[in-house]
Amino acid sequence: MIDPIQVLWSPAGLSMPSLGARALVDVTDGDTPNIRMPIRMLSVDTPEVTARTPDGAAKVDKKFLQLAEWMRERPADVPISARLSKVLEPKLATGSAGTLHFTQGKSASAFEHENIDKRLRKDPPNEDEKRNLFIRIADAPFDNNNRLLAYIAPNYSTTELAKLTRAQRGTFNLDLIAAGWAAPFILYPSIPGELDLPLFLEAAAAAVKGKKGIWSDKNTLLAYEYRAMEKLFSIAKKGIEDGKPVTGAARYGWRERYCADLRTRVLHGPEDYIDVPPVYRLWIWPADVQTAIGTLNLTPAPRLVSAD
Repeated sequence: MIDPIQVLWSPAGLSMPSLGARALVDVTDGDTPNIRMPIRMLSVDTPEVTARTPDGAAKVDKKFLQLAEWMRERPADVPISARLSKVLEPKLATGSAGTLHFTQGKSASAFEHENIDKRLRKDPPNEDEKRNLFIRIADAPFDNNNRLLAYIAPNYSTTELAKLTRAQRGTFNLDLIAAGWAAPFILYPSIPGELDLPLFLEAAAAAVKGKKGIWSDKNTLLAYEYRAMEKLFSIAKKGIEDGKPVTGAARYGWRERYCADLRTRVLHGPEDYIDVPPVYRLWIWPADVQTAIGTLNLTPAPRLVSAD
């Protein structure tokens, strides 16, 4: 069982055709171009494959090992709190953090490819036909990389839906969480619906408890931690090796979001997300904090408002 939660959401949805093998741009008539675009699946965060190759991952191993050394020996030059450093430094110090993350990312990609292909296939005798996609887009449809932000699932018929449980007709986003190949990454205001959120959290809690996928290794860097450590390395390197210290707000540009606890409505600072179990983290951009506080009735944590 998951812990009681106090944050609920009721977004709308729409159905649209699967993109299939459409060309990047195809015009059916003058005012109806078809476009093909990447979708950033909401509320999930799979390991990165930006290293591209095992050799690239090995280079990340070395960078992160160096960062761990700086954290221990030159803490004043690495702009990270002692509390968060204590959690992340041992993972960086293994010397294989990049390779582990890359390997997990490839496994997550393989799972997603197989799972989407399987779930879009219709039942016999029409298994060679593909179902359309059901897509529910975010309140803000696109991210900074021009990706469509959405929950996606097979678009089942009314007859099929009557025979399926909510879990069986769940989104591909949920499948990644249940298989353990993604960390929950719920980002305000695109919170799963009030009936979907408990299902989502149950799946995440079960994956963590069962040590599935990324949760099988205690040294796993979650994807948002991996990206943050890459940025932190760059900031630290500029000061330590390049002699060009990063100052002002840019010095802390490696950590971007606040984190609220879905169970307690307590809002934590960007480096205090470790006070919330991974399953119950609700991420909030700085620009949305004031709105989220009012909308969700959040209470700032003592450390967030402390003068210390």
